[in-house]
Amino acid sequence: MKPSFSPEHACPRLAPHFVFRWEASQQAYILLYPEGLIKLNPSAGEILKRCDGLRSVSDIVADLQEAFPGNEQEIAHGTRAFVETAYAKGWLRL
Repeated sequence: MKPSFSPEHACPRLAPHFVFRWEASQQAYILLYPEGLIKLNPSAGEILKRCDGLRSVSDIVADLQEAFPGNEQEIAHGTRAFVETAYAKGWLRL
């Protein structure tokens, strides 16, 4: 069982067996892993770009709110939900 998730202070980073990159043929960010790939929507790509293990989730939220002004509450909720889901799926480590 994974340790409890503290969304505000966690500093998520990509799990080591995943590769995150832009795929021109897909016109999307993707996650590559030994069994295949996951095509990400634009929001997920923007979040994962910022999951460097140095920034906390609250820092990532603030950065996204600055980059995409106007939907601050939606960005905050969506970012936290995505990070929690990606962590539960094993895409991210804390």
